[in-house]
Amino acid sequence: MESTKINARRVWSSIVRHAKEHHESVNAAVVAYYPQPSPAYTPGGKSATSSVLSSPRYSPTKTKSSSHEQDSHKMDGLLKMKRQRHAIVPINKPGFVFSFVCLCSDCRKITASMFTTGIVVLDTHLKHIRGEENLKKFSQSDTIERDGSAMTNFFCMTCGSLMYRRSSAYEGVSILRAGTVDDFKLVETVLKPDVEQF
Repeated sequence: MESTKINARRVWSSIVRHAKEHHESVNAAVVAYYPQPSPAYTPGGKSATSSVLSSPRYSPTKTKSSSHEQDSHKMDGLLKMKRQRHAIVPINKPGFVFSFVCLCSDCRKITASMFTTGIVVLDTHLKHIRGEENLKKFSQSDTIERDGSAMTNFFCMTCGSLMYRRSSAYEGVSILRAGTVDDFKLVETVLKPDVEQF
């Protein structure tokens, strides 16, 4: 079991380091977006559906969005985020680093379930367009298996939804909750987890 944890850390460190080193130079092929604007946002817990990406692995449905954003909401609809150059969950470099499923003790505690699904993105591509003042954060290291590391959690003061996390061991990246992406088909296709770690 210990060797599995070490390997997961090595994979994580290698991917994050590679993304930081190639932040400016990496420019992967852009996936085509539908050009129509997003439907109006509806407050009160019902959010507008968001972008559907044109991809060989993904069949378009009726949900559409602009070429510059992918919506991410939580339960009460007060927080909305987007990326400056890519979608909220960028599927292109340099903003998108990787996606994962994690079964470590920390992820189990923070989700109160057996695992979590996350999307790692560079902080330089994260921009709040409303609701940031409603975010609360707390840091802790009790459940972190790596000595000296702390995890900062950003969640909504109103409904308690966890939006993303930041680790002191991996500066410069945010770990978004895959469940905050409006279009769940993206998580099943384009953003399908690359790594499973324990």
